[in-house]
Amino acid sequence: MLSSTTLRHACTPTYFAAWRDAARQFLAASVAPHDIDWLDARDAGQGLFGGSAQTPETLSSPAARAGHMVVSPALLELLRLASCHDAHDRWALLYRVLWRWTHGEREAALAADADGARLHQMVKAVRREIHHLHAYVRFRERGEALDGPRFVAWFEPAHDVLQDAAPHFLHRMGKLSWLIATPRGSVACDGDALHFGPAMPRPADDEDAGEKLWLTYYRNTFNPARVNVEVMRGHMPVRFWKNLPEAPLIPAMSVAAQTGARRAGQSRDVEEKVGSGAGRRVNISAGRAQPVRPDAHLLDACRRCDLWRTATRGVPGTGPDNARILIVGEQPGDQEDLQGQPFVGPAGEVLDHAMQLAGLSREAVFLTNAVKHFKWELRGKRRLHKTPGQREIMACHHWLEQELATHPAKVIVALGATALKAVLQIREVALGEVLGQALEHAGRHVVPTYHPSYVLRLREASEKTAAGERIVAALRLAMELAGPAVAAPVARRERPSS
Repeated sequence: MLSSTTLRHACTPTYFAAWRDAARQFLAASVAPHDIDWLDARDAGQGLFGGSAQTPETLSSPAARAGHMVVSPALLELLRLASCHDAHDRWALLYRVLWRWTHGEREAALAADADGARLHQMVKAVRREIHHLHAYVRFRERGEALDGPRFVAWFEPAHDVLQDAAPHFLHRMGKLSWLIATPRGSVACDGDALHFGPAMPRPADDEDAGEKLWLTYYRNTFNPARVNVEVMRGHMPVRFWKNLPEAPLIPAMSVAAQTGARRAGQSRDVEEKVGSGAGRRVNISAGRAQPVRPDAHLLDACRRCDLWRTATRGVPGTGPDNARILIVGEQPGDQEDLQGQPFVGPAGEVLDHAMQLAGLSREAVFLTNAVKHFKWELRGKRRLHKTPGQREIMACHHWLEQELATHPAKVIVALGATALKAVLQIREVALGEVLGQALEHAGRHVVPTYHPSYVLRLREASEKTAAGERIVAALRLAMELAGPAVAAPVARRERPSS
């Protein structure tokens, strides 16, 4: 087994060693960066250097021939890692940083400097690609009877990272023989040592029983309740998918998650299991589990959409568990966002007045919103309401669904088009065509009416009065449908001050 020092030296790219020797001689001869043109071997058949104003061979001074510079190990490691980057000007950048550093400009190696920032960005990209190689290499077993390595893999790195990444597999694979082929080079292991070689074509996709087992495991541990395609692509870039055996499974399972499978939370195979006592079956499906009423803590932890980023808090519904009328608004407003209670702002005052005229007690109903976080835009110093989009309505329907499931309310009053869309689960709805009617949905009555904020936006007093009367009429209809238990008029409730 090679020592860590030997491994680190063995994994230093040959080109970096050649550049380092040349750079040492250029520095000793005081050759400035702008006097050198560095050419990659991939650009010309002249080796690492070509077309330069001067080359190491033309530097005849004793200082050049015996050039020796002391460079910090940290800088040398930065330069070595950056040399693995695919940038065509990497050798010139490395020499410019080295030149400045040896001439007293130590900030050249810092991220705050222009050259230093580029150097650190390249190093970061290289280290990320090393991680990608470790994470996304998939070995296929060829079988012990075949000549050559037992396990083979194909990878397409964006940078020259094979020599830095390979030692990881020396420990991971133990004494097994293996090969990783890439378009940039290859590395083989006989169980004891690494052997680097030239680029190789992609190995044939041999039948592999172990891979079938892996796909079965992946399919049954895939959790649709946690699917976020954007995050998945961020953590596992799409360019790697074509070489992953599990990649063909991802699109179909992602679509299934978007169309309802995420409610089960896990594979159908684990939705039910035998419980204790006479073979009784216990349902453990998340989709059929006892609903949990959302509270402020659960809503604050919600990341189903991005509204949590700018809202103060999530605003849950409030009211008695045995309420027979459930009133659904659009979303919290500015005051609701600050106080954490629904309908405590100007729209809440309009609703309170309408409920007083209808003879309905606020304490007798459950008040909530279709969207639980405040969506707003800044106008001067004020946060003004902004209508939630369809994506946010759909993302938040999970919480509204929980509230509907935990309340036996016979009647739902939908305040505005957004609330009506969320309750009925339809994208388009003409509120004006169903105002004040009693719609049947999922075994309940749904009474659509204006949102109280609509009354506030009207300018004409007559229009405000007419819209307010429509809200009062809808509340009275809801009371009639719910039964006499909520019909007794009560005094208006005093809301807590802000």
